[in-house]
Amino acid sequence: MRTTDHLFTVPLDHADPGGAQIEVYAREVGDPSLPWLLFLNGGPGFASPRPLGDEGWLHTALRRYRVLLLDQRGTGRSTPVTRRSLGAVGEPAAQAEYLTHFRADSIVRDAERIRRTLGDGVPWSVLGQSFGGFCILAYLSTAPEGLREAFVTGGLPGLGVTADDVYRSLYTTVAAKNSAHYERFPADVDRAAAIAQHLRANDVRLPNGRRLTVPVFQSLGNLLGAATGSARLHYLLEAPFDGAELSDAFLWGVDREVSWAAASPLYAVLHEPTYADGDGALNWSAQRLRAEFPEFDAAEPLLFTGEMIFPWTYDDPALESFRAAGRLLAERAGWSRLYDLDRLRANEVPVTAAVYENDMYVARDLSLATADLIGARVWRTAEYEHDGLRVSGGAVLDELFTLAAGPAPAGRTPAAAPPAE
Repeated sequence: MRTTDHLFTVPLDHADPGGAQIEVYAREVGDPSLPWLLFLNGGPGFASPRPLGDEGWLHTALRRYRVLLLDQRGTGRSTPVTRRSLGAVGEPAAQAEYLTHFRADSIVRDAERIRRTLGDGVPWSVLGQSFGGFCILAYLSTAPEGLREAFVTGGLPGLGVTADDVYRSLYTTVAAKNSAHYERFPADVDRAAAIAQHLRANDVRLPNGRRLTVPVFQSLGNLLGAATGSARLHYLLEAPFDGAELSDAFLWGVDREVSWAAASPLYAVLHEPTYADGDGALNWSAQRLRAEFPEFDAAEPLLFTGEMIFPWTYDDPALESFRAAGRLLAERAGWSRLYDLDRLRANEVPVTAAVYENDMYVARDLSLATADLIGARVWRTAEYEHDGLRVSGGAVLDELFTLAAGPAPAGRTPAAAPPAE
């Protein structure tokens, strides 16, 4: 693959262009004679994928576009937010204010600056996976003139809804994922219950020193939304005990899955604020909404939780330095608007989206309502989980390209067919 590095200087706060500046990095991949496709990956808080040559979706995209892999601000090589860099910002209040500038609204303003620099002002195409799709809706709300067309995979956010609405939907989906897992691996019911019973009676520590509590153990359910997640959880539960104690292999395996040391602290801090669209305080929405689903507190079958951040998440040693700022963000009384509903209702940018029937991370029904509001073409499929773009070998993206070239929804402008190889 032909790659070119790009580094840009942008304002930390786009409303204050003369204020503090940060750097944003992007990797260009492919034939420079082809039109641009900006890739916005999942998150928030994760760097863009580093191409190794075996990414089927990327090879599919490169037949039609040169792809720009953007490290969203705060990730990768884009002025990363770490415990050290955040500590240099100052006191927790200053840290919390600093972190508000790393949401989708700031990311798309970065993208617009980059487009005007690299593309001579020509509108470009954009592909958003998961949180990347949230960014696309913010893009359509902020600068639709910058977009020629948009593709979304598992990432149409609910519009005009609160974080509570989102979690109320997702808890139901997570419970269904648990039922499907236990139906597939019935022996895991007793294994999970035995582990939880042991954790209630003993002070068990993970290799990083964190106490393995029942809620931490339940957070392994975040695996269940991926194509191979149920199998991975099962293999972890196959032989958890070494005599009367939990085995070292089991504890190391759990540590790898639940520790934030190798993941992104920015994700933990900004995951719940991802849903704050001009709302008041979030007040730990996932924790509060859990009370509406008492089945997650039952001893058996033990239900695993999903993509949710709780107050105890910050007990992880890798997140301790983010705890105070995270608490302030949870208590923040007001958030900037991410989406302009009037502008989205009048959207004329062709949008083509894959909506996964059993998506555990993005609420399907909310996604479908958003697709209807913006006039998107939708491919509904139960063939893939949320990670369909990555695991399908290019099939998901091919499906969207075909759908985009077909008839437009009534009253909408058809998309121009992407250039063929």
